[in-house]
Formats: sequence, structure tokens, C-alpha cells
Amino acid sequence: MDIAYIPSPSTGVIHLGPLPLRGYAFCIIIGVFVAVWYGNRRWVARGGKAGTVADIAVWAVPFGLVGGRLYHVITDYQLYFSEGENWVDAFKIWEGGLGIWGAIALGAVGAWIGCRRRGIPLPAWADALAPGIAFAQAIGRWGNWFNQELYGRETDVPWALRITEGANREAGLYHPTFLYESLWCIGVALLVIWADRRFKLGHGRAFALYVAAYCAGRGWIEYMRVDEAHDILGVRLNVWTSIVVFLLAVTYIVISSRKRPGREEIVEPAAVAKSTSDEAADAPSGDGDPEDGAGTAKSEAEPEPDTAPESADAAESPGKA
Repeated sequence: MDIAYIPSPSTGVIHLGPLPLRGYAFCIIIGVFVAVWYGNRRWVARGGKAGTVADIAVWAVPFGLVGGRLYHVITDYQLYFSEGENWVDAFKIWEGGLGIWGAIALGAVGAWIGCRRRGIPLPAWADALAPGIAFAQAIGRWGNWFNQELYGRETDVPWALRITEGANREAGLYHPTFLYESLWCIGVALLVIWADRRFKLGHGRAFALYVAAYCAGRGWIEYMRVDEAHDILGVRLNVWTSIVVFLLAVTYIVISSRKRPGREEIVEPAAVAKSTSDEAADAPSGDGDPEDGAGTAKSEAEPEPDTAPESADAAESPGKA
């Protein structure tokens, strides 16, 4: 009797003529597109200008990719710098290996630079982008499916992931932790959207909620994985990272809600200035059509053409007075 399972793709690369399209890179690109698109919708709804999210993402995305790769290489340095390994592989980002913690940390630096150039508060921009980032992670996790990596322990559940034999992996049925995390990230995005509408989160609290909720799920999902990782006191490094970042995010929500309750009224001063100038340009002027109120008032204030001559004649002829 065959056991049901999720099959793995036979290859992680699709060739469009001479151009290789790698599944991992494709998932990352689609995820970034979705995050920027949805973040732009939320930003405009908050009173910002269309296109601002994309302009800042031009800074945040490259920084995030570099940060994500650095975190992975540093925490899994043995994969690239131990005996028998090729350090050049550390630059092969298309083969997988992006640490979300490094991506968010260094991506925030890039976003801060972009926000500073536009005169925008970083927390407000992060709040607008928060659920979009979670959706992007949900999509990006499918890149691990293409690469047949980061799966969990062996299992015989109906939704087990079938892994084929390859470099550094054994064939078998394993927990599809990529799928677990993808579904969890969708739930995180929906949670942030609901909480933001319900409680009017501002000053970075929507983003902090995303971070805390993601960490809560990443902790137990990470615990299921069987890929090589560094341990501290018998616990995987990323589990410790999830715990620490979760506590920091919750602490920020509590302190921020006390010091700066409510939500920012203005998220992009330039958008407000443009709106004000547009309203001024649309306002009626005093030289408008005679049917306008201003034109009518002006015409009523002017003397009738025949009145002035009669007054002059009266001044010159006493008899008529």
C-alpha cells in the first residue's frame, strides 16, 4: 500500500532557452513583489503617496538580501569554511541560505536610509509593510521545497514530504517544515491585518506584532528541523534567537503603547503638502467667470456707466440741483 506524500520537484531549475530560472530565486522575487504591492496599498490608505514604499524598498531589499546571507554564512560557517568545503559557495545565494533575522536587521538599516531621505518615520513605514513581509515569507519558503532543504524529522503522516537522495541528504519521508512555516506566515499576516484594524496600531507596533507572532511559530518549527545547526545548551541557535527576539518585540509593544498611544496622524508630510497645494490650485479665483460669486461682487461694486456723467452734470449746473 502506497503512503500519501508531498512529492519534491525533480529539479529546482527551469531553463528558458539559455536562461536558467531557479525556483528558489523565483520565490524570493515573487515574495518581494507581493510585499511591496500590498505595503503600498496600506501606505496609501494611511495617507502616504503611491510609490513611496517601492522607493524605500530599493534600499531595504538589497540590504536585506546581504544581511540574510551574512547571517546564514556566519551561523553555518562550517558549510563553507571547514575542511573539504569551498568558500566560494558562500556567494551562491541561489542554492538557498537566507537567515530571516539578518534580512530583517540589515533590511531595516536600508529602510532607515530610504525613510530618512524622504523625511518619513521608519516605524510608520514598517507598520505598513509588516503583513506584506509575512506574505513574502510564506511565498519564499517554497524555495526550500524546490531545493529540497530545511525539512523536519522522518514521519509517515499523509502530508509527509518525499525527499530524493542527493548531496548531504537521504531519501525518505520527512515533515514538510517549509509548508508549516509558509502556513504560519499567512496566519501571522492575517493576524496583523486584523489587529491593526481593530486596535489602530501605530509607531511600529504592527511590525512588532508581526515579529513576535512569527517568532512564536518559528520556535517550534525550528525545533522540528534536522539540518545541521549550532546548539547552545542542547537547543538550536535559531530557537534561542526566536525566544530573544520575541521578548524584545513584546517589550517594545508594551513600552510603545504607553509612551506613544494611538497612531500617527501624518505618515508622509510631502503627501499632505501636495494635497494642500492641489486644493489651493482648485479653489476659485477673483477673476473667474462673471457668474461666479467673486465676479458678481466685483461687478456690483463698480458704478453703472450712465451714473458717473449724470453726477458730473449735476455738480456743474446749480439749477438742476
